[in-house]
Amino acid sequence: MTRAANPFNSPLETGIRALTILVAVYPKLLDLQRLVDFDYLVVHSGDAGGPESLHVPLPLRPGELLVRRELIERGLRLMMSRGLIRRAVAADGIQYQASETASPFLKGLTSNYIEKLKERAAWLDHNFGNATDSEIRKTITQFFKEWTTQFQPREGKPGSR
Repeated sequence: MTRAANPFNSPLETGIRALTILVAVYPKLLDLQRLVDFDYLVVHSGDAGGPESLHVPLPLRPGELLVRRELIERGLRLMMSRGLIRRAVAADGIQYQASETASPFLKGLTSNYIEKLKERAAWLDHNFGNATDSEIRKTITQFFKEWTTQFQPREGKPGSR
């Protein structure tokens, strides 16, 4: 008996998210770190003052950034193998861009998740598309500060030690 593949955080899911982000920001090229950050912001858009997050807000969200890079790389490779994303070597490193077939491909996908993903990618481009790396890092770092304080014991409260 074979198990069905889990689509959650599979190369297909992360590749579709990366592709959707690249279509939203087209014709911009994004490096891997920007894609990782943007993927995080698309998935957790509610944390950044945007539309409701795509995924359920779990308390250990900050740990996602530790594994997200490899997942995005696998997704990018899958989408490149299908001609939907192109890779360009620039003076400052490798960058990625949606190919000319990416937008028509996404238009052919019809599900609630894909529609919500497209909306969040458009929101992302509008709110963070022209942000600097340091501005994006500051936004994401603020999430970490807020989440870690939620799990810290409060000092000085009666009955706490």
